[in-house]
Amino acid sequence: MTSDTSENPLSLTDALAAGTVVLDGGMSNQLESAGHDLSDELWSARLLAERPEAIIEAHLAYYLAGANVAITASYQATFEGFGKRGISREQAAELIGLSVELARDARSQARAKGVTRPLWVAASVGPYGAMLADGSEYRGRYGLTVNELERFHRPRLEVLAAAAPDVLALETVPDADEATALLRAVRGLGVPAWLSYTVAGDRTRAGQPLEEAFAPAADVDEVIAVGVNCCAPEDVDAAAETAARVTGKPVVVYPNSGESWDAEARAWSGRSTFTPEQVEGWRSAGARLIGGCCRVGPEAITSIARTLTA
Repeated sequence: MTSDTSENPLSLTDALAAGTVVLDGGMSNQLESAGHDLSDELWSARLLAERPEAIIEAHLAYYLAGANVAITASYQATFEGFGKRGISREQAAELIGLSVELARDARSQARAKGVTRPLWVAASVGPYGAMLADGSEYRGRYGLTVNELERFHRPRLEVLAAAAPDVLALETVPDADEATALLRAVRGLGVPAWLSYTVAGDRTRAGQPLEEAFAPAADVDEVIAVGVNCCAPEDVDAAAETAARVTGKPVVVYPNSGESWDAEARAWSGRSTFTPEQVEGWRSAGARLIGGCCRVGPEAITSIARTLTA
């Protein structure tokens, strides 16, 4: 199995060696701004079954805004999560694979609208805590062993890899143990991956020092970038420097707006501290994949793209 490179002259790996690549922004805020209710436990994954055209529109908005990479709506798409809704494993596998197809459809529509720059598709693989939908992806420490976490992640990774994305996005990982499980699970799938932690200061959300957390990714050939996402913008600079130094790999960064997530209220609070001007510092620290996560929309991605290409 190899990733889909038919749309681009360069693989994403080669593009990172040559320069900086722009990621998209938050899927959920883009869907919500279009009027879609994401208040249930499946979050944006519910729309894979109910409103797939809405997901295409969200991806397209980011491609048109200047993003090179669209991250699929599979963050909370798991066999277990769908199973709670009475969806069979066969149906769940179809929906998980569909997430990649929808991003490719958006890429085709962007091409039809005249976008000629390289466009890639990243298949989102959220942490175990995302399936729980209780905010535990910001805590980690689920009480599961590395082997149990690997068994949870492997089937979904196999389905996503079979859909032939350009890269697997192992994202919003709160815990170094879960990262170890994910790194084991991606071996041999034939698709490159990036690994990004959600962090607080210089530690994972579970409290491990980032030097220790990043280190296992250094020797995994499948991993083409390492970094952070779904964190405060202020935490990016030091984390990016650490990721680059410890792994020697390109760095991926896509923080939140700076607002805080209230898991009980299922709402964001506080003010945005994200500014496109910050990206120059991130690039200087080693970041080569740069975008935004929750509450970062197309306008901000346009500003990031302009900053990086200026």
